[in-house]
Amino acid sequence: MSTFLFVTPTWDGQLWAGEMRKAAPAMNVRVWPEMGDPGTIDYVAAWLPPPDVVRSLANLKVIFSLGAGVDAILKDPTLPENVPIVRVNDPDLTMRMSEYVVLHVLMHHRQQRRLDENQRKGVWDSFPTHAASALRVGVMGLGVLGQDAAKKLALLGFKVAGWSRSPKTVEGVQCFSGAGGLDTFLARTDVLVSLLPATPETDGILNRGLIRKLARSGPFGAPVLINAGRGRQQVEDDILAALDVGELHAATLDVFRSEPLPATSPFWTHPKVTLTPHIAADSDPAVICEYVARQIADYEATGKLSNLVDRARGY
Repeated sequence: MSTFLFVTPTWDGQLWAGEMRKAAPAMNVRVWPEMGDPGTIDYVAAWLPPPDVVRSLANLKVIFSLGAGVDAILKDPTLPENVPIVRVNDPDLTMRMSEYVVLHVLMHHRQQRRLDENQRKGVWDSFPTHAASALRVGVMGLGVLGQDAAKKLALLGFKVAGWSRSPKTVEGVQCFSGAGGLDTFLARTDVLVSLLPATPETDGILNRGLIRKLARSGPFGAPVLINAGRGRQQVEDDILAALDVGELHAATLDVFRSEPLPATSPFWTHPKVTLTPHIAADSDPAVICEYVARQIADYEATGKLSNLVDRARGY
């Protein structure tokens, strides 16, 4: 019998353990810190693990990173170097992110915030609108989540482009890559959607300099920013300043450098900001545990794993 451990200090580990027992009834499932003999643990699933916990599992075979990104587990500098890390790549998670991106692109496109304010004030204002084809959406980050969101936006009629560090091909999406393609990508983008992985190279990338390179010829006269990637990628003072002077028309932000967002943050009350509490692509314990159980079954049958993390690249 294999032994599985959850290390989730900020999540309800017992909830996850219950779902894992349903997905893999033959598995011995434990929850840190009540993990018993560390040497008997074969697999671990973690989110923000404390230092040295994962390293103490001397016979560990695989590390599973819970959540859409892997930065929460790579923050642990004591992870054993010889143990493979698998990231979650489940259709449910992908669909949730695409729903979020499509929702907020459409919200800005159809000017829903303006309509809501008019309703509150009792104002009948049938202002002119524009077609989806008049709006150029750019998706930064063309991994599984970014590609799916870009395809769905293209199906709705938006002019969609994507940018990634390495070249990608996505049907119906104009693709740019590398440092050489970034400025051209930004210059044709009215709505910028950031789904970038969290790496040292992407830290602080959503700054005033990048914002000023976005298109100003779209329907709103200034670009829109949607960030459902990672909070560490946005320079928040720059975003606020750009909103205040009209360099940004509006922003939807699901992630922040400090979470939970402090009650004193100006983002809470800024009239041009739509704020959500890091819920763009919530991890469903039942769905994720079924995915992990399938991965373990395949691994024990074939010795192969899918969606391995490249530690050097950070995703």
